[in-house]
Amino acid sequence: MSGVRRTEQISVAVVSDTHGFIDPRIGELVAGCDIVVHAGDVGSAEVLGCLKPLSGQVFAVLGNNDVAAKWSTVERRWLGVIPSEQQFHLPGGSVSVEHGHRIWDTRRYHYRLRQKHPGARAIIYGHTHVQIADTSSLPWVINPGAAGRIRSKGGPSCTVLYASLKKWRLEQHRFEVLPY
Repeated sequence: MSGVRRTEQISVAVVSDTHGFIDPRIGELVAGCDIVVHAGDVGSAEVLGCLKPLSGQVFAVLGNNDVAAKWSTVERRWLGVIPSEQQFHLPGGSVSVEHGHRIWDTRRYHYRLRQKHPGARAIIYGHTHVQIADTSSLPWVINPGAAGRIRSKGGPSCTVLYASLKKWRLEQHRFEVLPY
C-alpha cells in the first residue's frame, strides 16, 4: 500500500452506512486520521469526496444500497470502480473490508466473517448500523455503525483504529443526533 508509513502508528477512520450523507463531526474526525475506510452503503460520490484523511487514501466497498437506481446518473460511474471487498496492509497486520450484507446468518456474523477472512488481523463491515468492536479473538471484527443520518441507532458513529507494529487499539465515537 503506497503512501502509508509502515513503522509508525497509523490512524484509520472507519465509517459505514452514510447513505449519501456523512455527519460533519465525523468528517472532522476523519480529517485528523491518516487513512479512511468506508464499509459500504456510501450513497454518493459526494460522500467519498468529503472524506479527506491526511494521506488522501480512502478505501471503500460497495454496500447493498450502492446500486445505480440510488445514485445520480453522473455518479454511477463510481459504482464500477468501487469493489465489493478490499484488503490492505497496516503495520502489524492486514485488514479485510466488506459490507456484510452477504452474510445471511446474522446470529453468527462474526464467526462467518472470521471464517471468510482468517488471515486478517481485523475485519471491517457495516450493513447492520450497529456499532461493535469484537476483539475477543483474532481477527477482530469491527462495525463502526452508521455515520450518516439514516438509522444511526443512537447517533452517528465511527471507529478509529490505531495500528503500529507492536499494538493495535480502537476508539469508538458516537455523536448526538442533530436536527438536520
